[in-house]
Amino acid sequence: MKTLTYRPRGVCSRQIDVAIEGDTVRAVRFTGGCSGNTQGIAALVPGMTVSEAIGRLRGIRCGSRPTSCPDQLADALEACASLPDGEGSGASAGN
Repeated sequence: MKTLTYRPRGVCSRQIDVAIEGDTVRAVRFTGGCSGNTQGIAALVPGMTVSEAIGRLRGIRCGSRPTSCPDQLADALEACASLPDGEGSGASAGN
């Protein structure tokens, strides 16, 4: 399983923790942000393939911002998927 702690930029959430196994999203947890929205996203994405989740989330905007928590989650999943197998626990990234 690959895990990543991602530091999003341009949104209210301060951290996104993701875990993927193979090509499947296993867990997502947001720290900060709009609680109801981030809890909803975190509940819906596990079980999806990484590519399906990225395809659904990429490009979503929050108001006039050029990004959103879902868009940042797509970045986090992409970064986690690109890690070598068996690596990433405790890693940090940001765009």
